[in-house]
Amino acid sequence: MKNNDMAFPLDVNSSLMRKRRMRRNRIVIFLFLLPALLVYGFYNVYGIIRTFIYSTMKWSGISPQMDFIGLGNYEKLVKDVHVWHALGNNLILVAVSIVFQLSFGLMLAVIINSNIHGRKFLRTIYFMPMLLSTVATGILWVLMFDPYYGLVNQLLGVVGLESLQQAWLGQPNTAMGTVLFVVCWQFIPQYMILISAGMANISEDVYEAATIDGANKFQQFRSITLPLLAPTLRISAVLALVGSLKYFDLVYVMTGGGPDGVTDVLATYMYKKGFVESDLGYGSTIATFMFMVSLIMVVIFQVVTRKKEEN
Repeated sequence: MKNNDMAFPLDVNSSLMRKRRMRRNRIVIFLFLLPALLVYGFYNVYGIIRTFIYSTMKWSGISPQMDFIGLGNYEKLVKDVHVWHALGNNLILVAVSIVFQLSFGLMLAVIINSNIHGRKFLRTIYFMPMLLSTVATGILWVLMFDPYYGLVNQLLGVVGLESLQQAWLGQPNTAMGTVLFVVCWQFIPQYMILISAGMANISEDVYEAATIDGANKFQQFRSITLPLLAPTLRISAVLALVGSLKYFDLVYVMTGGGPDGVTDVLATYMYKKGFVESDLGYGSTIATFMFMVSLIMVVIFQVVTRKKEEN
């Protein structure tokens, strides 16, 4: 009885010491994170709040005078046909990114994680598009799609397909498809690396057990790899979704939103209105609209995917 009576206070003391240590560790972690949180809060949260405030103003961005117009810019946005066209292009980019970038990223991840000869070399080659800056990538492909001296039209002429030679970025019926192709080319390696990292976390014991049970490679991929990659694929899809809704740089470098606004996305249209046409109030309204669309679509996507996983 005496031993038990002595053990009880010791257990209580050790429990209190652990709680104090955990509380102290949380404080230390918070102090280390505080500078990053302050920077994030200033450049993101504060920026979002200021953008919303500007969206209620009529302001050129240069003049010190700002006129409060309430929801006037939002009424203008609802009636602006070009905004909805740009949003449509963003949604097309979302669909293409999720379908093609994730599919080809998964295929390339399977290749570089297999036992084929030269997979290290292939891993390097496949990742090269991500090593180029977006501006360099845009300029490179603009030169390749040049209607007179570009490599694409030259190759079509060599193989006898002169009838397909055209101004790929200068025609409304081909410009958007050409931009989508280049976007996919640049970002497929990003999802290849993400999915490859997810595949590396799958234990080899699972595959060995499946092999013993007589499952072939395709059955293992369908019944083991894909289900265990579901969290990675969901994260990749969210990144593709958010990135596509706020995409700007490659579209602006390659076409500037042309010809005649055919390739405009919300970000390029926002830039034109806010900085080219000096209507920063309306540009901020488009930016706020982008933020709300992205937030709503991400929430819907997360809810739908989680429900499917639970079922």
